[in-house]
Amino acid sequence: MADRKKLIVEAAAKSFSEFGYKATTMDHVARRAGVGKGTIYTFFKNKEELLQYIMESLIAEMKHSAEEAIDARYSFHENVHHVLYQLLEFRFKHQLAIKLYEEVNLGTPEVVDALHHVEESILNYISQYIGEAVQKGDIYPCDPKLTAFIMFKMYIALIFDWEKNHPPLSKEEISKLFELYFFKGLSAESHVCS
Repeated sequence: MADRKKLIVEAAAKSFSEFGYKATTMDHVARRAGVGKGTIYTFFKNKEELLQYIMESLIAEMKHSAEEAIDARYSFHENVHHVLYQLLEFRFKHQLAIKLYEEVNLGTPEVVDALHHVEESILNYISQYIGEAVQKGDIYPCDPKLTAFIMFKMYIALIFDWEKNHPPLSKEEISKLFELYFFKGLSAESHVCS
């Protein structure tokens, strides 16, 4: 029974990756999985629930990837940089995520909700890491959720938005900018913008 569920999930993930959520039908998933359409409904009540299940797996993979980026030998800001970069790299290299982000522009409510859930999970993960750093005294006390949001949005802006009209920044350049804006500030005593 578990094997059939796995086949269904894999077939749905491949279909969503290739055709998008909206264009994928349960008939298509059933054919691809080699099961009857009714079998899908023994595990999932509808396509939306199937998407949510797949997105939970994606989130778990992203968290695992982020945890692998943390190294006790590095400072807090180096680890935050590695985690954020790893999460965004994973998110934008994973075929399913890419296809779903393309579909957001169509305004498909289920996809918008699913990707909102992914972003919230990322923010919660980063927020927890920031909160732990505050408790250890590694960083100045701050609102972990707000700080995570600002850091995450800055990364998105530097990696994706900047590249729309400028040459891409290297991982090292992004790290330096991140350190400047978040950990040193813009005061003349701490650093000079270059």
